[in-house]
Order: sequence, then structure tokens, then C-alpha cells
Amino acid sequence: MTSVSAPPVSPTPWESIPADLSAAMRPRLQATVRAVADAVTEATPAFATIEGSKVQRDLRTAVEVALERFLDLVGTGEPALPLRFREVFVALGAAEAREDRGPEALLTAFRTASRLMFRVASESLAHVRPVDTQMLIDLSDAISAYVDELAAASTDGFTRQLREQAGEGDRRRRQLAELLLRGSAPHSVVAAAAAGIGWQSLDAVVPVLLPADLARDARFRYSADGVVAERGRDAVLLLRAGPRTTRTQLAEGLKGRVAVVGPTLGWAQVPEAVRLAELMGLAPGPVFVDDHLGTLALRGDPGALAVLSARRLAPLAHLRAARRESLLVTLRSWLRHWGSRAAVSAELFVHPQTVSYRLNSLRELLGDDLDDPTARFELLLVLEAR
Repeated sequence: MTSVSAPPVSPTPWESIPADLSAAMRPRLQATVRAVADAVTEATPAFATIEGSKVQRDLRTAVEVALERFLDLVGTGEPALPLRFREVFVALGAAEAREDRGPEALLTAFRTASRLMFRVASESLAHVRPVDTQMLIDLSDAISAYVDELAAASTDGFTRQLREQAGEGDRRRRQLAELLLRGSAPHSVVAAAAAGIGWQSLDAVVPVLLPADLARDARFRYSADGVVAERGRDAVLLLRAGPRTTRTQLAEGLKGRVAVVGPTLGWAQVPEAVRLAELMGLAPGPVFVDDHLGTLALRGDPGALAVLSARRLAPLAHLRAARRESLLVTLRSWLRHWGSRAAVSAELFVHPQTVSYRLNSLRELLGDDLDDPTARFELLLVLEAR
């Protein structure tokens, strides 16, 4: 039995299409442009929901360019898309990427356009000559190959734009990281840099000190909430405070890794938070600086003492100055005298009922901290430093 080999695939299948197809279709060109544009819009939900005349004009322009070029190709051996034509569809794909729409919408549009082109071309050709099966196959091959070229150009534009946006996104993230590590930039500059990577607000920041070889992993895992600054010997992950920066979340996410989690401070205080993390040194962990603020303060570090003071005395920050001062004086005496109200009363020259009243207020404000040995120690450390 002799095998029948398939005919070779032509790189320019439109060469075999009768040239009079062009003459037959040109009078119907504008009507076909409108029909194809409408069909593409209807078949592609991503396009149908877009408002704005510019988008519709761009779509119709692309359809018109595509149809006119196809009619010029019929009966020739020319390549599908010379540069000036190809750039139209490269730009179309790039625009889709800029609008954060995936390539699926364009591919659906091309499939819809291909089917309608074949229908219109078949009907037009049938008006000027008898059309047999082979001619329909040739016409289908030509249109499919041509539309594939259009889709390839658009995909190229889409990919190029994504690469460009990724590079620009990386640049913006590096810029924000540098501004935060500097700490002295105007608020408007930092806010604009944060908005440039999609952060609508930036208040507090959590720094995480990491070995340099973990920078890439951190950039990937925390891409939505953090920026990474690589410093040669190590890297700093700067996370905007939020649900992913709770102690529980960070402990789980960094479990078994070499990492030091600095204190959560306002963005302008990032350099101080990073400095405190550096004092701990990189070690398997994660290690939380918050657990060691008392030790650092005892060693004479004023930054650690300032952070510890702000943390421990935060529940009293909203009080009037005189009220706050009387409570702090009472708390210091109470801690020094191991909770003896009589001793506090004698030291401060106030009635025991006044001491009780103030301690009840402190209990409401500080809660269980008054019963926690570590919290009591840190409160006394802070108050003695005053």
C-alpha cells in the first residue's frame, strides 16, 4: 500500500487564494469592519464592559487594518505583517497588559474575527466564481494562518509590556525601600512612592533582617506587603503593618529561618527599628527584638529604652498631662514597694483611698500587665529612667 504524504504547509497560504476575492470583498469592507468589531465586542466580556469611545475606536482601527492587509495579501507571496502593520497589533497586546487584562480576551477576539472573516470571504468569493471544497480549505488555511500572525504579534506586545512593567515595578520597590531606610524623606515623597507600588496608605513598618541569600525568597513570599533592600552582607525586608505582620503570622512564616524581626514603628523610624534589629545579630529563629528591649535598655541603649517606654506607657498616652503624671508616680512607687499601698501612701503623702483609686485606674488601663513579672520589670525600668 502506498502512503499518501500530506502537501507541505505553505508559509504564505494566501498565495493560493484567487486574487478576485479582494475586488469582491472591498465594497463590503466597512460593513465587515463594523460586523467584526461588534461580534468581537459581544463575544468578549472583557471588551463589552469597557466604557469609552477610544477603546472602540482602537478596536475598529485594528480590525480595519487587519482586513485591509489581508485583502492586499490575497494572491501574493508576501509575508503577513511587515513591521508597520505588525506594530499595530504589538501595541494592541501592550495596551491589554497595561489595562491589567489577560491575553485571553484578545485570543477570544481573534478566534471570533477568524470565523466571521471566513464567512464573509466565502460569501464574497461565491459571488464572482464557483467555489469548490478545495478552495474553501485553502481559504480557511489562509485566514487561520493570517490570524495566527496577528495573535502572535499581540502576544509579543503583551509579553513585552509585562516585562517592562515588572522592571518598572522592581525599580519603584527599590526606591521605596531606600526612602524608608533613609527615614528623612518628606511624607509626600514616601506616600507617593508607596502609592506607586499599590500601597494606598503607609503608617507603621516592621523590618525583618535576613541573610542575603534569603532576599529573593522574601521578595516573592511578601511581594504584596513588603519591599526588600539588599545590602551585600544581608537584606532587610520592610513590611507594612497589617494582618501578615502579627507576631503569630511572622513566627509561622519565618519558622526555622535565620531572621530578626525589629519593632513595629512609624515609617519615619525605620532606620532606628533596623538598627535595633542589627544589635541582636542574625541567628536561627525568628528572633523578635520586642522580647529583648529590656535587655538592650539595661545595656544603656537609648533607642531601645524609647521604644520600650512608648510600648509600656501607650495605654496612658491619651490622658491629660496632670492625670497621667499622678498615675505614673503612683505606679512607680507601687512597683518599688512590691504593691504595698500603705508604703505608697506614706511615700507620696496621699490618703490610702487615693492610692486605691489610682491603682484601680491603672488596673483598667494596664490590665494583666500589672500581674506579669516581665511587664512589671519593664514598667519599673521605664519609670526609673524618667
